[in-house]
Amino acid sequence: MEDLLRPIYQERASHRNTLGILMVEKKLNNPAVTDTFDLVLFVIVKEAEQSVFIKHYVSNEQKASLYVVDEKQLNEWLLLGSNRKVIDWVLNGKILFDRNEYVYGLRKRLLEFPKESRQLKMGIEFAKLIRRYMDGKVFFETKQLLDAYNHVIHALHHLARLAVIEQGFYPEVTVWDQVKQIDPQIYKLYEELLESEETLDKRLELLFLASEFLIHSRIGTGTAHLLKVLNEKKGAWTIGEITEHPELKVYSVDIVIMVEYLVERNVLSVEEVPTKGQGIYHRYYVAEKN
Repeated sequence: MEDLLRPIYQERASHRNTLGILMVEKKLNNPAVTDTFDLVLFVIVKEAEQSVFIKHYVSNEQKASLYVVDEKQLNEWLLLGSNRKVIDWVLNGKILFDRNEYVYGLRKRLLEFPKESRQLKMGIEFAKLIRRYMDGKVFFETKQLLDAYNHVIHALHHLARLAVIEQGFYPEVTVWDQVKQIDPQIYKLYEELLESEETLDKRLELLFLASEFLIHSRIGTGTAHLLKVLNEKKGAWTIGEITEHPELKVYSVDIVIMVEYLVERNVLSVEEVPTKGQGIYHRYYVAEKN
């Protein structure tokens, strides 16, 4: 199949806009990495009219997929973790073309995982974790157990990804294999949720109690990036200033509930500033100094 696709990637390599080309073959133990295709050609370009362009090929009953992705989209995926397969492709794919060692530098950056990048990714995962945990708790308290279960499953995934990032690794598609080695306590919680013979009500009750402790223990690492940004400015912030800050926009809507969680935990304090309306105040937020 690679021989048949050679003219395709050679033609792509001839474009000055192409930064790198990788080939990823299907893994028998994890075909999901290539979306069950036998082979993926992953082409990274500097700029493109479409941020993601995909083509499918077939030959002798073998399937291949071509991805052409611009640099901006790739960096967004790597930052937000919204396409985890791509991390596997960049780290483990066979390099077919590498302009000025672009792919080599990208791999080096991923493997070194500098502190600034780790802090930002931990902040994003922590915000998603709080969102799922808080929403799930509301569903549990109102006896909507299946919705609560769904949110707890997602919360545990974010907790698992956070634990992996804390140790300096990028979460992979098979994140639970990573967590089993890195943080067995979280893995055990996941097993108990799925396999326990307790009633769903009891399982969720125990999970929320255990999760509360694990989340609280990660406030320091999960909020380091946010607090760093907030402490760059003296004084208080409005929620609008927080959500619109260039470095915090990537948290998306999850930052609102994260802020409320941190107020409840006395990590952020609230200042009330009078408005023109009697008895109505603006709510400002201030990072508590350690």
